[in-house]
Amino acid sequence: MKKNTKKILEALDAHYGTEHRCSLDYENAWQLLIATMLSAQCTDARVNLVTKDLFQKYTSVEAFARADLEELERDIHSTGFYHNKAKNIIACCRKLVLEYGGEVPSSLEELTGLPGVGRKTANVIRGNIFGEPSIVVDTHVKRISKKLGLTREEDPVKVEFDLMKELPKDHWILYNMHLITLGREICKAPTPRCGECFLKDLCPEGGKQVGKKSE
Repeated sequence: MKKNTKKILEALDAHYGTEHRCSLDYENAWQLLIATMLSAQCTDARVNLVTKDLFQKYTSVEAFARADLEELERDIHSTGFYHNKAKNIIACCRKLVLEYGGEVPSSLEELTGLPGVGRKTANVIRGNIFGEPSIVVDTHVKRISKKLGLTREEDPVKVEFDLMKELPKDHWILYNMHLITLGREICKAPTPRCGECFLKDLCPEGGKQVGKKSE
């Protein structure tokens, strides 16, 4: 691990703490799976509002597998992209019922074989449900990791592998949580508040931005 990476992780830990906490509300694996699918292009806060009622209406994987498409679309409408999300949720739950007895599998290959489940969603499940260290590369993680000089890649899978080499395993899940929070609160796109950022002295781009404003 590079010296700068160690300092970045120490600063993130000091600012946000080291408790593993997921911002999506769930009680079991299939609820987290569906909540994560709904979170694409949507805030976790909005997803939590929707799933509060959704998980009372559909109380099992089997219930989602039997759901009426148009009705489910109405139920999740406010999360955006509701047609594709509803179609994928129903297809995913049908596959879980038919091939996995209604249980959510743990391997990356099995998870990404489910309709609507990519590496990001699979890694959320592996990290939070099965305790398998995984790096979830969403837009915040990709963008801020590039700013910090931890990757030069654009493709999320390549970013994931760069970070796996650069970060110690015990920080893979924490790093995801920290950077997502940082991206929402301070390092926002397209107008990051570099002057307020506790990482500005460790961030090549942040230092430039602060320097420009002081000129």
